[in-house]
Amino acid sequence: MADSFDVIVIGAGPGGYVCAIRAAQLGLKVACVEKRETLGGTCLNVGCIPSKALLQSSEHFEEAKHKLADHGVNVGSVSLDLAKMLARKGEVVTANVKGIEFLFKKNKVTWLKGAGRITSPGKVEVAGTAYDTKHIVIATGSESIPLPGVDVDEAQVVTSTGGLELDKVPGHLVVIGGGYIGLELGSVWRRLGSEVTVVEYLDRLVPSMDNEVGKAFERILGRQGMKFRLKTKVTGARKGNDGVTLTLEPAQGGAAEELKADVVLLAIGRRAYTEGLGVAEAGVATDGRGRVVTDGHFATSVPGIWAIGDVIAGPMLAHKAEEEGVALAEHLAGQKPHINYDAIPGVVYTWPEVASIGKTEEQLKADGVAYKVGKFPFTANGRARAMGDTDGFVKILADKQTDRVLGAHILGPDAGTLIAEIAIAMEFGASAEDVARTCHAHPSLNEAVKEAALAVDGRALHM
Repeated sequence: MADSFDVIVIGAGPGGYVCAIRAAQLGLKVACVEKRETLGGTCLNVGCIPSKALLQSSEHFEEAKHKLADHGVNVGSVSLDLAKMLARKGEVVTANVKGIEFLFKKNKVTWLKGAGRITSPGKVEVAGTAYDTKHIVIATGSESIPLPGVDVDEAQVVTSTGGLELDKVPGHLVVIGGGYIGLELGSVWRRLGSEVTVVEYLDRLVPSMDNEVGKAFERILGRQGMKFRLKTKVTGARKGNDGVTLTLEPAQGGAAEELKADVVLLAIGRRAYTEGLGVAEAGVATDGRGRVVTDGHFATSVPGIWAIGDVIAGPMLAHKAEEEGVALAEHLAGQKPHINYDAIPGVVYTWPEVASIGKTEEQLKADGVAYKVGKFPFTANGRARAMGDTDGFVKILADKQTDRVLGAHILGPDAGTLIAEIAIAMEFGASAEDVARTCHAHPSLNEAVKEAALAVDGRALHM
Protein backbone atom coordinates (compact mmCIF):
# COMPACT_ATOMS: atom_id res chain seq x y z
CA MET A 1 0.00 0.00 0.00
CA ALA A 2 1.35 3.42 -0.98
CA ASP A 3 2.21 5.99 1.64
CA SER A 4 -0.35 8.58 2.68
CA PHE A 5 0.49 12.17 3.54
CA ASP A 6 -1.02 15.23 5.16
CA VAL A 7 0.11 17.36 2.22
CA ILE A 8 1.28 16.53 -1.31
CA VAL A 9 2.76 19.47 -3.18
CA ILE A 10 2.92 19.08 -6.97
CA GLY A 11 5.92 21.03 -8.27
CA ALA A 12 9.26 21.73 -6.60
CA GLY A 13 9.86 25.29 -7.77
CA PRO A 14 10.26 28.18 -5.29
CA GLY A 15 6.57 28.09 -4.33
CA GLY A 16 6.32 24.32 -4.09
CA TYR A 17 9.53 23.46 -2.30
CA VAL A 18 9.13 26.32 0.20
CA CYS A 19 5.53 25.25 0.89
CA ALA A 20 6.70 21.66 1.44
CA ILE A 21 9.53 22.67 3.78
CA ARG A 22 7.37 25.03 5.84
CA ALA A 23 4.57 22.48 6.17
CA ALA A 24 7.09 19.90 7.35
CA GLN A 25 8.51 22.36 9.88
CA LEU A 26 4.99 22.70 11.26
CA GLY A 27 4.74 18.97 11.89
CA LEU A 28 2.82 17.83 8.82
CA LYS A 29 3.77 14.73 6.84
CA VAL A 30 4.71 16.11 3.44
CA ALA A 31 5.63 14.88 -0.02
CA CYS A 32 6.66 16.98 -3.00
CA VAL A 33 6.22 15.75 -6.57
CA GLU A 34 8.80 16.77 -9.17
CA LYS A 35 9.31 15.32 -12.64
CA ARG A 36 12.68 16.97 -13.30
CA GLU A 37 15.83 15.12 -12.35
CA THR A 38 16.60 17.99 -9.97
CA LEU A 39 14.59 20.10 -7.56
CA GLY A 40 14.07 23.86 -7.82
CA GLY A 41 11.75 24.12 -10.81
CA THR A 42 12.21 26.55 -13.67
CA CYS A 43 13.70 29.21 -11.40
CA LEU A 44 16.70 27.29 -10.13
CA ASN A 45 17.27 25.12 -13.18
CA VAL A 46 16.59 27.23 -16.27
CA GLY A 47 15.39 30.61 -15.02
CA CYS A 48 16.29 33.02 -12.21
CA ILE A 49 19.50 31.42 -10.99
CA PRO A 50 21.30 30.55 -14.25
CA SER A 51 20.28 33.87 -15.82
CA LYS A 52 21.68 35.80 -12.87
CA ALA A 53 24.90 33.78 -13.07
CA LEU A 54 25.30 34.81 -16.72
CA LEU A 55 24.31 38.39 -15.96
CA GLN A 56 27.02 38.55 -13.30
CA SER A 57 29.67 36.95 -15.52
CA SER A 58 28.83 39.16 -18.49
CA GLU A 59 28.97 42.25 -16.27
CA HIS A 60 32.48 41.26 -15.19
CA PHE A 61 33.46 40.78 -18.84
CA GLU A 62 32.14 44.18 -19.87
CA GLU A 63 33.72 45.85 -16.87
CA ALA A 64 37.11 44.36 -17.63
CA LYS A 65 36.86 45.30 -21.30
CA HIS A 66 35.43 48.81 -21.02
CA LYS A 67 35.33 50.19 -17.48
CA LEU A 68 38.29 49.12 -15.35
CA ALA A 69 40.69 51.45 -17.16
CA ASP A 70 38.67 54.38 -15.81
CA HIS A 71 39.68 53.20 -12.33
CA GLY A 72 43.36 52.94 -13.26
CA VAL A 73 43.19 49.18 -13.64
CA ASN A 74 44.78 48.11 -16.93
CA VAL A 75 44.22 44.45 -17.76
CA GLY A 76 45.48 44.35 -21.34
CA SER A 77 43.69 42.21 -23.86
CA VAL A 78 40.39 40.75 -22.64
CA SER A 79 39.02 37.60 -24.22
CA LEU A 80 35.86 35.57 -23.72
CA ASP A 81 35.86 31.90 -22.72
CA LEU A 82 32.15 31.24 -23.26
CA ALA A 83 32.42 27.54 -22.51
CA LYS A 84 33.91 28.28 -19.09
CA MET A 85 31.28 30.94 -18.42
CA LEU A 86 28.51 28.46 -19.21
CA ALA A 87 30.23 25.79 -17.11
CA ARG A 88 30.33 28.17 -14.14
CA LYS A 89 26.62 28.82 -14.62
CA GLY A 90 26.05 25.07 -14.45
CA GLU A 91 28.05 24.84 -11.23
CA VAL A 92 25.94 27.59 -9.65
CA VAL A 93 22.74 25.77 -10.65
CA THR A 94 24.00 22.45 -9.30
CA ALA A 95 24.93 23.97 -5.94
CA ASN A 96 21.47 25.51 -5.60
CA VAL A 97 19.44 22.44 -6.57
CA LYS A 98 21.57 20.20 -4.37
CA GLY A 99 20.87 22.64 -1.56
CA ILE A 100 17.13 22.09 -1.94
CA GLU A 101 17.67 18.33 -1.91
CA PHE A 102 19.58 18.72 1.37
CA LEU A 103 16.76 20.81 2.85
CA PHE A 104 14.20 18.16 1.89
CA LYS A 105 16.22 15.51 3.74
CA LYS A 106 16.78 17.80 6.72
CA ASN A 107 13.06 18.54 7.05
CA LYS A 108 11.92 14.98 6.19
CA VAL A 109 10.07 15.98 3.01
CA THR A 110 9.54 12.97 0.73
CA TRP A 111 10.48 13.60 -2.92
CA LEU A 112 8.10 11.72 -5.22
CA LYS A 113 9.97 11.54 -8.52
CA GLY A 114 7.88 11.74 -11.69
CA ALA A 115 4.96 13.64 -13.15
CA GLY A 116 2.05 14.09 -10.78
CA ARG A 117 -1.60 13.74 -11.75
CA ILE A 118 -4.65 14.43 -9.60
CA THR A 119 -6.97 11.45 -10.01
CA SER A 120 -9.56 12.70 -7.52
CA PRO A 121 -9.68 14.93 -4.42
CA GLY A 122 -7.22 13.45 -1.93
CA LYS A 123 -5.47 11.22 -4.47
CA VAL A 124 -2.34 11.87 -6.55
CA GLU A 125 -0.72 9.43 -8.95
CA VAL A 126 3.05 9.60 -9.56
CA ALA A 127 4.88 7.20 -11.87
CA GLY A 128 2.06 4.65 -11.68
CA THR A 129 1.72 4.75 -7.88
CA ALA A 130 -1.31 6.27 -6.16
CA TYR A 131 -0.91 8.29 -2.96
CA ASP A 132 -3.54 9.45 -0.49
CA THR A 133 -3.40 12.89 1.08
CA LYS A 134 -5.54 15.32 3.04
CA HIS A 135 -4.37 18.29 1.00
CA ILE A 136 -3.12 18.68 -2.58
CA VAL A 137 -1.15 21.83 -3.46
CA ILE A 138 -0.81 22.73 -7.14
CA ALA A 139 2.51 24.55 -7.61
CA THR A 140 3.32 23.62 -11.20
CA GLY A 141 4.49 27.08 -12.28
CA SER A 142 4.51 28.49 -15.78
CA GLU A 143 5.90 28.03 -19.28
CA SER A 144 6.94 30.34 -22.11
CA ILE A 145 4.03 31.66 -24.19
CA PRO A 146 4.30 30.59 -27.86
CA LEU A 147 3.84 33.00 -30.76
CA PRO A 148 1.98 31.90 -33.92
CA GLY A 149 4.30 31.75 -36.89
CA VAL A 150 7.43 31.59 -34.74
CA ASP A 151 8.41 27.95 -34.16
CA VAL A 152 10.79 27.38 -31.24
CA ASP A 153 13.57 24.83 -31.77
CA GLU A 154 15.85 26.04 -28.92
CA ALA A 155 18.66 26.43 -31.45
CA GLN A 156 17.86 29.21 -33.92
CA VAL A 157 14.62 30.31 -32.24
CA VAL A 158 14.94 29.98 -28.49
CA THR A 159 13.01 30.65 -25.32
CA SER A 160 14.80 31.72 -22.16
CA THR A 161 15.82 28.07 -21.71
CA GLY A 162 17.77 27.94 -24.98
CA GLY A 163 18.90 31.53 -24.52
CA LEU A 164 20.96 30.38 -21.53
CA GLU A 165 22.74 27.66 -23.52
CA LEU A 166 23.94 29.27 -26.77
CA ASP A 167 27.37 27.81 -27.59
CA LYS A 168 28.54 30.91 -29.43
CA VAL A 169 27.79 34.61 -29.32
CA PRO A 170 25.20 35.48 -31.99
CA GLY A 171 26.18 38.17 -34.45
CA HIS A 172 22.65 39.57 -34.30
CA LEU A 173 20.20 38.55 -31.58
CA VAL A 174 16.60 39.65 -32.03
CA VAL A 175 14.52 39.58 -28.87
CA ILE A 176 10.75 39.36 -29.30
CA GLY A 177 9.30 40.98 -26.20
CA GLY A 178 10.48 43.96 -24.15
CA GLY A 179 9.82 42.53 -20.69
CA TYR A 180 12.05 41.41 -17.81
CA ILE A 181 13.32 38.18 -19.40
CA GLY A 182 14.03 39.58 -22.84
CA LEU A 183 15.90 42.62 -21.55
CA GLU A 184 17.98 40.60 -19.10
CA LEU A 185 19.09 37.98 -21.62
CA GLY A 186 19.47 40.63 -24.29
CA SER A 187 21.84 42.44 -21.94
CA VAL A 188 23.89 39.28 -21.40
CA TRP A 189 24.54 38.69 -25.09
CA ARG A 190 25.03 42.39 -25.91
CA ARG A 191 27.81 42.57 -23.32
CA LEU A 192 29.40 39.47 -24.82
CA GLY A 193 29.42 40.98 -28.30
CA SER A 194 26.02 40.55 -29.97
CA GLU A 195 24.13 43.25 -31.78
CA VAL A 196 20.76 43.16 -30.01
CA THR A 197 17.42 44.37 -31.35
CA VAL A 198 14.30 44.21 -29.17
CA VAL A 199 10.95 44.03 -30.95
CA GLU A 200 8.01 45.02 -28.74
CA TYR A 201 4.32 45.16 -29.70
CA LEU A 202 3.51 47.98 -27.26
CA ASP A 203 4.90 51.52 -27.34
CA ARG A 204 7.18 51.04 -24.32
CA LEU A 205 9.37 48.54 -22.54
CA VAL A 206 8.14 46.68 -19.43
CA PRO A 207 4.64 48.18 -19.59
CA SER A 208 3.92 47.49 -15.92
CA MET A 209 6.78 49.82 -14.94
CA ASP A 210 6.34 53.43 -13.85
CA ASN A 211 6.29 55.39 -17.13
CA GLU A 212 8.97 57.94 -16.19
CA VAL A 213 11.31 55.18 -15.05
CA GLY A 214 10.57 53.12 -18.17
CA LYS A 215 11.47 55.97 -20.52
CA ALA A 216 14.73 56.65 -18.69
CA PHE A 217 15.51 52.92 -18.68
CA GLU A 218 14.99 52.73 -22.44
CA ARG A 219 17.36 55.67 -23.00
CA ILE A 220 20.07 54.07 -20.87
CA LEU A 221 19.81 50.70 -22.63
CA GLY A 222 19.90 52.54 -25.95
CA ARG A 223 23.16 54.27 -24.96
CA GLN A 224 24.55 50.85 -24.13
CA GLY A 225 23.91 49.80 -27.74
CA MET A 226 20.60 47.97 -27.55
CA LYS A 227 18.19 48.81 -30.40
CA PHE A 228 14.41 48.91 -30.12
CA ARG A 229 11.55 48.41 -32.53
CA LEU A 230 8.48 49.46 -30.54
CA LYS A 231 4.84 49.31 -31.70
CA THR A 232 5.88 46.41 -33.92
CA LYS A 233 4.57 42.85 -34.16
CA VAL A 234 6.28 39.71 -35.44
CA THR A 235 4.06 37.70 -37.77
CA GLY A 236 6.43 35.02 -38.98
CA ALA A 237 9.90 33.48 -38.78
CA ARG A 238 11.66 31.71 -41.64
CA LYS A 239 14.70 29.63 -40.74
CA GLY A 240 17.62 29.06 -43.06
CA ASN A 241 21.25 28.01 -43.01
CA ASP A 242 22.28 31.64 -42.58
CA GLY A 243 19.92 32.45 -39.69
CA VAL A 244 16.30 33.48 -39.22
CA THR A 245 14.29 35.99 -41.23
CA LEU A 246 11.50 37.62 -39.25
CA THR A 247 8.46 39.28 -40.77
CA LEU A 248 7.55 42.49 -38.96
CA GLU A 249 4.46 44.65 -39.22
CA PRO A 250 3.46 47.90 -37.49
CA ALA A 251 1.20 47.11 -34.52
CA GLN A 252 -1.51 49.38 -35.86
CA GLY A 253 -1.30 48.08 -39.42
CA GLY A 254 0.92 48.92 -42.35
CA ALA A 255 3.45 47.45 -44.75
CA ALA A 256 5.39 44.38 -43.70
CA GLU A 257 9.19 44.24 -43.67
CA GLU A 258 11.87 41.67 -42.92
CA LEU A 259 14.55 41.58 -40.24
CA LYS A 260 17.49 39.14 -40.31
CA ALA A 261 18.83 37.51 -37.16
CA ASP A 262 21.35 34.85 -36.29
CA VAL A 263 19.29 33.84 -33.24
CA VAL A 264 15.80 34.86 -32.13
CA LEU A 265 14.82 34.91 -28.47
CA LEU A 266 11.07 34.56 -27.91
CA ALA A 267 10.18 36.24 -24.61
CA ILE A 268 6.63 37.58 -24.83
CA GLY A 269 5.63 36.31 -21.41
CA ARG A 270 4.67 33.17 -19.55
CA ARG A 271 1.45 31.23 -18.92
CA ALA A 272 0.23 28.87 -16.23
CA TYR A 273 1.38 25.28 -16.71
CA THR A 274 -1.09 22.50 -15.86
CA GLU A 275 -0.50 20.04 -18.71
CA GLY A 276 -1.25 16.44 -17.73
CA LEU A 277 -2.16 17.45 -14.18
CA GLY A 278 -5.80 16.40 -14.39
CA VAL A 279 -7.10 19.77 -13.28
CA ALA A 280 -10.22 19.76 -15.45
CA GLU A 281 -10.97 16.11 -14.70
CA ALA A 282 -10.78 16.82 -10.97
CA GLY A 283 -13.24 19.68 -11.36
CA VAL A 284 -10.77 22.44 -10.52
CA ALA A 285 -11.92 25.74 -12.06
CA THR A 286 -9.60 27.79 -14.25
CA ASP A 287 -9.99 31.28 -15.69
CA GLY A 288 -9.85 32.49 -19.29
CA ARG A 289 -6.06 32.56 -19.19
CA GLY A 290 -5.71 28.98 -17.95
CA ARG A 291 -4.84 29.97 -14.39
CA VAL A 292 -6.23 28.02 -11.45
CA VAL A 293 -8.92 30.06 -9.68
CA THR A 294 -8.38 30.46 -5.93
CA ASP A 295 -9.89 32.38 -3.03
CA GLY A 296 -8.06 34.52 -0.49
CA HIS A 297 -6.62 31.43 1.20
CA PHE A 298 -5.45 29.68 -2.02
CA ALA A 299 -8.37 27.25 -2.00
CA THR A 300 -9.56 26.08 -5.42
CA SER A 301 -13.12 25.20 -6.35
CA VAL A 302 -12.52 21.66 -5.05
CA PRO A 303 -12.22 21.21 -1.25
CA GLY A 304 -8.78 19.93 -0.25
CA ILE A 305 -7.08 21.18 -3.43
CA TRP A 306 -5.05 24.39 -3.22
CA ALA A 307 -2.85 26.37 -5.62
CA ILE A 308 0.01 28.91 -5.40
CA GLY A 309 2.60 30.69 -7.51
CA ASP A 310 2.66 31.25 -11.26
CA VAL A 311 -0.26 28.89 -11.80
CA ILE A 312 -2.66 31.37 -10.13
CA ALA A 313 -3.36 35.07 -10.69
CA GLY A 314 -0.78 37.72 -9.79
CA PRO A 315 2.77 38.60 -10.79
CA MET A 316 4.86 35.63 -11.92
CA LEU A 317 7.68 36.16 -9.43
CA ALA A 318 9.57 33.50 -7.50
CA HIS A 319 9.43 35.46 -4.25
CA LYS A 320 5.67 35.96 -4.60
CA ALA A 321 5.33 32.16 -4.98
CA GLU A 322 7.53 31.60 -1.90
CA GLU A 323 5.43 33.91 0.25
CA GLU A 324 2.29 32.11 -0.91
CA GLY A 325 3.90 28.74 -0.17
CA VAL A 326 4.69 29.77 3.40
CA ALA A 327 1.27 31.34 3.92
CA LEU A 328 -0.57 28.26 2.66
CA ALA A 329 1.51 25.87 4.77
CA GLU A 330 0.77 27.95 7.86
CA HIS A 331 -2.92 28.12 6.96
CA LEU A 332 -3.07 24.33 6.64
CA ALA A 333 -1.44 24.08 10.08
CA GLY A 334 -4.15 26.25 11.61
CA GLN A 335 -2.33 29.57 11.69
CA LYS A 336 -3.57 32.91 10.29
CA PRO A 337 -0.91 34.22 7.88
CA HIS A 338 -1.23 37.27 5.65
CA ILE A 339 0.45 38.51 2.47
CA ASN A 340 0.54 42.20 1.59
CA TYR A 341 0.41 42.08 -2.21
CA ASP A 342 1.02 45.84 -2.36
CA ALA A 343 4.51 45.28 -0.96
CA ILE A 344 5.94 42.72 -3.37
CA PRO A 345 8.96 44.11 -5.25
CA GLY A 346 9.82 43.41 -8.86
CA VAL A 347 13.35 43.70 -10.25
CA VAL A 348 14.88 43.80 -13.73
CA TYR A 349 18.47 42.56 -13.29
CA THR A 350 20.06 44.52 -16.11
CA TRP A 351 22.74 47.09 -15.26
CA PRO A 352 21.64 49.47 -14.03
CA GLU A 353 18.92 47.49 -12.32
CA VAL A 354 15.29 48.57 -12.10
CA ALA A 355 13.25 47.82 -8.98
CA SER A 356 9.65 48.71 -8.26
CA ILE A 357 7.19 48.21 -5.44
CA GLY A 358 3.64 49.39 -4.81
CA LYS A 359 1.82 51.82 -7.07
CA THR A 360 3.09 53.68 -10.13
CA GLU A 361 2.16 57.29 -10.81
CA GLU A 362 -0.15 56.11 -13.58
CA GLN A 363 -2.00 53.78 -11.22
CA LEU A 364 -2.42 56.46 -8.56
CA LYS A 365 -3.79 58.90 -11.13
CA ALA A 366 -6.21 56.29 -12.45
CA ASP A 367 -7.38 55.55 -8.88
CA GLY A 368 -7.85 59.23 -8.11
CA VAL A 369 -5.35 59.16 -5.23
CA ALA A 370 -3.72 62.48 -4.30
CA TYR A 371 0.01 61.91 -3.93
CA LYS A 372 3.42 63.58 -3.58
CA VAL A 373 6.61 62.67 -5.46
CA GLY A 374 10.18 62.72 -4.20
CA LYS A 375 13.07 62.04 -6.58
CA PHE A 376 16.83 61.94 -6.18
CA PRO A 377 19.43 61.22 -8.90
CA PHE A 378 22.40 58.93 -8.44
CA THR A 379 24.58 61.63 -10.02
CA ALA A 380 24.29 63.41 -6.67
CA ASN A 381 25.12 60.34 -4.56
CA GLY A 382 28.73 60.16 -3.37
CA ARG A 383 28.98 56.37 -3.38
CA ALA A 384 27.53 56.11 -6.91
CA ARG A 385 30.11 58.65 -8.10
CA ALA A 386 32.91 56.66 -6.47
CA MET A 387 31.64 53.51 -8.17
CA GLY A 388 31.27 55.22 -11.53
CA ASP A 389 27.60 54.17 -11.69
CA THR A 390 25.55 57.36 -11.72
CA ASP A 391 22.77 56.48 -14.17
CA GLY A 392 19.24 56.58 -12.79
CA PHE A 393 17.33 57.87 -9.79
CA VAL A 394 15.14 56.94 -6.82
CA LYS A 395 11.47 57.92 -6.94
CA ILE A 396 9.16 57.68 -3.92
CA LEU A 397 5.38 58.19 -4.05
CA ALA A 398 3.56 59.11 -0.84
CA ASP A 399 -0.04 59.88 0.04
CA LYS A 400 -0.60 63.66 -0.06
CA GLN A 401 -2.62 63.71 3.17
CA THR A 402 -1.03 60.99 5.33
CA ASP A 403 2.51 60.87 3.83
CA ARG A 404 2.28 57.05 3.83
CA VAL A 405 4.58 55.45 1.24
CA LEU A 406 2.44 54.14 -1.64
CA GLY A 407 5.19 53.04 -4.01
CA ALA A 408 8.83 53.39 -4.97
CA HIS A 409 10.72 52.99 -8.23
CA ILE A 410 14.49 52.79 -8.45
CA LEU A 411 16.59 52.86 -11.61
CA GLY A 412 20.23 52.53 -10.71
CA PRO A 413 23.05 50.45 -9.25
CA ASP A 414 21.90 47.63 -6.93
CA ALA A 415 18.29 48.80 -7.19
CA GLY A 416 17.12 45.27 -6.36
CA THR A 417 18.84 45.52 -2.98
CA LEU A 418 17.86 49.13 -2.29
CA ILE A 419 14.14 48.41 -2.78
CA ALA A 420 14.14 46.15 0.30
CA GLU A 421 14.21 49.20 2.57
CA ILE A 422 10.99 50.48 1.01
CA ALA A 423 9.42 47.01 1.20
CA ILE A 424 9.95 46.99 4.96
CA ALA A 425 8.71 50.59 5.24
CA MET A 426 5.52 49.75 3.35
CA GLU A 427 4.99 46.54 5.33
CA PHE A 428 4.99 48.59 8.53
CA GLY A 429 2.87 51.39 7.07
CA ALA A 430 5.71 53.91 7.24
CA SER A 431 5.57 57.46 5.94
CA ALA A 432 8.14 59.14 3.71
CA GLU A 433 9.06 61.14 6.81
CA ASP A 434 9.87 57.88 8.64
CA VAL A 435 12.29 56.87 5.87
CA ALA A 436 13.78 60.38 5.75
CA ARG A 437 14.33 60.47 9.54
CA THR A 438 16.11 57.10 9.54
CA CYS A 439 19.90 57.40 9.74
CA HIS A 440 21.59 55.96 6.63
CA ALA A 441 25.28 55.07 6.50
CA HIS A 442 27.58 57.38 4.55
CA PRO A 443 28.73 56.97 1.90
CA SER A 444 26.17 54.46 0.67
CA LEU A 445 23.80 54.05 -2.24
CA ASN A 446 20.98 53.87 0.31
CA GLU A 447 21.42 57.57 0.97
CA ALA A 448 19.70 58.17 -2.37
CA VAL A 449 16.59 56.52 -0.88
CA LYS A 450 16.76 58.82 2.15
CA GLU A 451 17.19 61.86 -0.09
CA ALA A 452 14.21 60.86 -2.25
CA ALA A 453 12.14 60.54 0.93
CA LEU A 454 13.29 64.00 1.97
CA ALA A 455 12.40 65.28 -1.51
CA VAL A 456 8.79 64.17 -0.98
CA ASP A 457 8.58 67.16 1.36
CA GLY A 458 10.79 69.36 -0.84
CA ARG A 459 13.81 69.25 1.46
CA ALA A 460 16.46 67.07 -0.15
CA LEU A 461 19.87 68.05 1.20
CA HIS A 462 22.21 67.19 -1.67
CA MET A 463 20.47 68.63 -4.71
